[in-house]
Amino acid sequence: MRRLLVFAMPVLLLMLPHAGRAADPFEVLTTVDAAEIAGRPVALDAAGKLLPWPQADNPGYSYAAHVLSQWSILQDQFQRQRLPYFYCCVDFDRSSFELVPDRNWANSTAYLRAMLEGFVERLYPYTGDRRTLTYLQEFVDYEMEHGLTPQGYAWSGVPYPSADPGMADYRGWSPHGQDYVEPHLIGEDGYAYVRLYEMSGSEKYLRAAIHFADELVRNYRAGDAQHSPWPVRCFARDGRVEGPGMGPYSANVLGPISLFDELLRIRKGKLADYRKVRQAAWHWLEQYPLQNNVWVGYFEDVAPSMGNMNSVIPLELARYVLLHPDKDPHWREHAAALIDWVKTTPRWPKYLVHGATVTTEQGDGKAFCCNKPNECCESHTARLAAVEALFYSRTRDPRYREAAFRSFNWVTYFQGLPGRAHAPFSDQWWFTDEFTDGPRRVMDAFWAVPEWAPEDESHLLGSSSPVTKIAYARGNVSYSTFDADSEDVLRLDFEPDTITAGDHPLAPRIEPIVGDGYSFNRATRVLRIHHRRSGDIVITGNGGQTPPRYVTFDDPHAAAGTVLAGEYPVGLIKWSDEAWQIGVPSGRFGTFNLVRHGATTNTSLAFATPHVFAGIDVYNPGPQAATFVMRCTDAQRVAVSVGPDQLLRVRTGWHDACPNVAFEFSSDAPLRFDNLAYLP
Repeated sequence: MRRLLVFAMPVLLLMLPHAGRAADPFEVLTTVDAAEIAGRPVALDAAGKLLPWPQADNPGYSYAAHVLSQWSILQDQFQRQRLPYFYCCVDFDRSSFELVPDRNWANSTAYLRAMLEGFVERLYPYTGDRRTLTYLQEFVDYEMEHGLTPQGYAWSGVPYPSADPGMADYRGWSPHGQDYVEPHLIGEDGYAYVRLYEMSGSEKYLRAAIHFADELVRNYRAGDAQHSPWPVRCFARDGRVEGPGMGPYSANVLGPISLFDELLRIRKGKLADYRKVRQAAWHWLEQYPLQNNVWVGYFEDVAPSMGNMNSVIPLELARYVLLHPDKDPHWREHAAALIDWVKTTPRWPKYLVHGATVTTEQGDGKAFCCNKPNECCESHTARLAAVEALFYSRTRDPRYREAAFRSFNWVTYFQGLPGRAHAPFSDQWWFTDEFTDGPRRVMDAFWAVPEWAPEDESHLLGSSSPVTKIAYARGNVSYSTFDADSEDVLRLDFEPDTITAGDHPLAPRIEPIVGDGYSFNRATRVLRIHHRRSGDIVITGNGGQTPPRYVTFDDPHAAAGTVLAGEYPVGLIKWSDEAWQIGVPSGRFGTFNLVRHGATTNTSLAFATPHVFAGIDVYNPGPQAATFVMRCTDAQRVAVSVGPDQLLRVRTGWHDACPNVAFEFSSDAPLRFDNLAYLP
């Protein structure tokens, strides 16, 4: 999150047609109907409204591609450790697309932990890939060993928020001093730790979270209009807020409140203390920020200020009350007001792109942050879209669904590594924004509007409880939730016959579901389940497809231009004739992909052990239609024609294992491939 405020630059002239002095405030909303977003040509519907990227007619593919491409880039960092955990942000070489660490910026350790947990909490059930949870645990374990304050401090054994670039141990960022904490992040981190405990079963995360909560209780002070219950930033040793970079006010009390809520829900820790402080913090929130809209005190690299507002705190609060209406009797009014304030405040730039509302992150109405229009801020726009989608799911107001759809569409243009996603004055890609915070909020789209998920696949899209295990098979989904009582949302590629919770069959119900039961929409294949007696769910039915596995050409990483020879991935596919190579992100593929090497028009690949070749994604960057044929036997043959600038997901429909898959190309077919699908 490039949060350093850069005072008004010439870029403002692009946004404000009548901009005068550099100190002039921003307009509330400006139309910027650009032909490109992040350097990618826009797609519009008949009404001139923005459609998603890379498949304009398929939101499910495009939204899923966004989430999975961002994870593939983050996953590569976990697997190869090209960039140690402590680098917060990067740039990438525009030829090789290798990531290069930014060695001059604060490391956002606490934000990244909390945001990554939120991403994995949705991603693991969606994919069934347990490596997502393993990587999260390794990341948090590293931070627990290298990023907690010493015992005996006023703030003892709690997370430091950041560090100097490249430092293996965290003690704060030197522009603010050293040895300080940000209490609102202790709450966010603690909530993430509790949810990680619920997903993994590891009690060390629970013990840490309970300690964080106890420290928040111990350091709580009654607030007023100038002082929040916890300061935005203070010295860890003694709690002082006096000094450069320190400050007494942050409107972000939602982090501590969420931590208290979760411990109260699962009945762990000092419940009476948590209940008392939680109630006092919520009362302060209602008395001050919800009345005066002083939403300041979030970002770790911004000096404390009562004038620098941000979009994160109000939108996360709106999300909270929409997901937990029982916590706020005025949830509807509060959520609507918070959304409206973010969309109408003149504090920072907002603009319309072919009907999509885009919001940047912060400002005081005079200073500009952070990039030119259509070059940044996808995570903040994803958050706005997620909150509007959740508002629609709760109220069924179609205006919010339409607004969310267009903003999410805008976000999809930033997936992978687009060449023009950031302004010339900065070369930072934040792991928080691009690869954790933004994708987790795109996953809210599936939860809120399951019809936006892929229509030909089975996925668990959302649950009120963390999911501890899940498995997908043809005509079957089985999973377990931490809580016996949970509400779950899925989209299936088959029609369920039986659904059980533990030993108890669930019966079909009319929505809203009261008690145990489920509803299934045959037209959309959206399944909603409410189970109360057991968290062990088994869904069986007829039809559907065996879920494929994928070779993404990102995992394992091979450098751009690598000619494939021998096995890649090891033990899976044998490549011969040096006919294929790794291609850089290009055209409608946002991550590494597969291209032909040389001028051969006939080549093949061989599975090291028997597998069914299920299909592949293909993109034609050329100006004319291109054709190719995939063949195993005469009975297993698929001919494909791909139009200019067209991206297709091709499925073979084969059922028999094929040791060798032959490819035959027309001579002028400059095709690119990705997501090679096979059946185990």
